[in-house]
Amino acid sequence: MTRDEEDGIDRAARGVRGSPFFTTEQAAFYLGMSARTLQEYRSAGTGPIYRRHSRHIRYHIDDLDAWSRGRAGGGGDG
Repeated sequence: MTRDEEDGIDRAARGVRGSPFFTTEQAAFYLGMSARTLQEYRSAGTGPIYRRHSRHIRYHIDDLDAWSRGRAGGGGDG
């Protein structure tokens, strides 16, 4: 097993009962923002990819990580 696979398993284990899917509240906590902000991003189409499981919104941990990486700044002073 590669290190990336181990990291993925570790991240999923920290999810809900080992699932890689998060509720809005869990995803927001994972990203360090409020659930309301994440909901606003979703409504505006600027947030992470989400899935609708029946009537429930779920975020996959890989999509949260990809979205977060895509928002990384340049590291300059401004």
